[in-house]
Amino acid sequence: MPDAKRVVLSWSSGKDSAWTLYQLQQQNVEVVALLTTFNEAFDRVAMHGTRRSLIEAQAEAAGLPLLPVQLPWPCSNQDYEAIMSEALQTMRADFNPTHIAFGDLYLEDVRDYRSKQMADTGIDLLFPIWGQKTSDLARTMVATGLKATLTCVNPKQIPPDFVGREFDNALLDALPEEVDPCGENGEFHSFVHAGPMFKHDLKVATGEVVERDGFWFADVDFAP
Repeated sequence: MPDAKRVVLSWSSGKDSAWTLYQLQQQNVEVVALLTTFNEAFDRVAMHGTRRSLIEAQAEAAGLPLLPVQLPWPCSNQDYEAIMSEALQTMRADFNPTHIAFGDLYLEDVRDYRSKQMADTGIDLLFPIWGQKTSDLARTMVATGLKATLTCVNPKQIPPDFVGREFDNALLDALPEEVDPCGENGEFHSFVHAGPMFKHDLKVATGEVVERDGFWFADVDFAP
């Protein structure tokens, strides 16, 4: 029987949230919406740099509604928490979720913060891929057909020329030994354009590469 959970998934556009969706689908858990926060000054996902139009295309490919949350830039922690509280009310009204799921892997401080923020909401948290060995997980993602582009890299952790590359076995082989294969420590962020969690692939192309605020970003857009 299908699981009784009604899950909203925190969606960044990257491989970990996409893989989390796939795991929930495999477990017959009812995912009712994707929740994405956008930097309202640029209408992109912060850090990932993903265009809103691409997020909307991902949601369509997954067959799910998108719950967008606009955040000011810069955004204080106080503003963030107030805006997310409002988003929670919208989420309740529109989707009546029992759970919200995250694609976190092993950062305890991040998990603790999420748990603290949701403690009195009556909505439980799910971490479907928590604790998985990232070296194995990264290879499994690739083998299962997930395709992603690195949209942001931290040059303090990996060379800038990794930005814009495809997340594949060649990239995993080339990563410095000290770098987490899933980028869990902020080494890189990605945009998923194909995989078993989608009904169809997204046709995209990589454009301009820029350095901004100490990070390197590759602009991904729909292919011409």
